[in-house]
Amino acid sequence: MRLMSLYLIAEIGINHNGDLGVACQLIDSAANAGFDAVKFQKRTVDTVYSREFLDGPRESPWGATQREQKEGLEFGHEEYRQISNYCEDRGIAWSASAWDMESIDFIRKIGVSFNKVASPMLGHVPFLREIASEGKKTFVSTGMATLAEIDGVVDIFRSANCPFELMHCNSTYPMPEEEANLRCIPMLRERYGCDVGYSGHESSLLKVCAAAVVLGATSLERHITLDRAMYGSDQAASISTHALHSFVETVRKIPMILGTGQKVITQAEKAVREKLRVNVNDV
Repeated sequence: MRLMSLYLIAEIGINHNGDLGVACQLIDSAANAGFDAVKFQKRTVDTVYSREFLDGPRESPWGATQREQKEGLEFGHEEYRQISNYCEDRGIAWSASAWDMESIDFIRKIGVSFNKVASPMLGHVPFLREIASEGKKTFVSTGMATLAEIDGVVDIFRSANCPFELMHCNSTYPMPEEEANLRCIPMLRERYGCDVGYSGHESSLLKVCAAAVVLGATSLERHITLDRAMYGSDQAASISTHALHSFVETVRKIPMILGTGQKVITQAEKAVREKLRVNVNDV
């Protein structure tokens, strides 16, 4: 039994608050801490939300309507081109989860390292088929989903011969720890015969993610932030940048600590055995 690898994704999402400088600071923090990738979110505002919703009131740093808030959180082509170049310079992979068909095309034209399907999109069959048609490794979050819905998603990706990895997820922000239900990780792995990761939205740093790795998670995704007190709905469920090194160091050690499951006497034990082993012969 070989030691498993662990792919770590730092979810920047919309925690950049529309500020490219903040996004680059978060990329720096993730790269310095040892994450494998960073991820953003991309929405076409007029497609994802209705006009009635966008015209509704919402106080934010960008104005007094929902539209101003939603548009204030989005980056355009130029910002994402700079993000792509910056990630390449820092040696870290990057992606963005699309929330509509137009955003799939937007992200595809820029070029990302992998695809990510957010939990709300699991019921959008044309969207899933379009993602799968690219044949690029795709992480699929399973929050708010029934097993029947996940069955359908798996069928779509396997029919398209598209490599995928499911991610167990609870879509509350922040998620109460007692609702993590991490035993779904081995259940999903057994049911679908695929790698299963964990996308976490809890407020705690390590407990849930460490348990997920012990249960066999092959990837972890956690939101990150410069400061959990910053404006934004995801900030409270994020890891502050000052804690990222500790997070990465701990979770990456867990597969090594778990070992291979083969009972052997280590080199260090052999010396102790020579000194302390008592052999009692039957009289």
